[in-house]
Amino acid sequence: MRKNLHPAYRPVVFRDPSVGFAFLTRSTLTSDRSIEWEDGKTYPVIDVDVSSASHPFYTGRGRILDTAGRVERFNQRYGKS
Repeated sequence: MRKNLHPAYRPVVFRDPSVGFAFLTRSTLTSDRSIEWEDGKTYPVIDVDVSSASHPFYTGRGRILDTAGRVERFNQRYGKS
């Protein structure tokens, strides 16, 4: 790789504050904020809105849609009477 071309690739903590979930990985993202991790070292922290701990697909808390009601409503509006 050429020098001074690629951003620094370093450890970063991604945190989902809504559920208190955080994980340490490597990234090129930067942040002004930092957090002390379990190993005692300080890392930059990036707050995310959705993670695997809060996304309905992974948690199984998804909404169940009333598809039968929607089909009936569609047939009432546009179906043959």
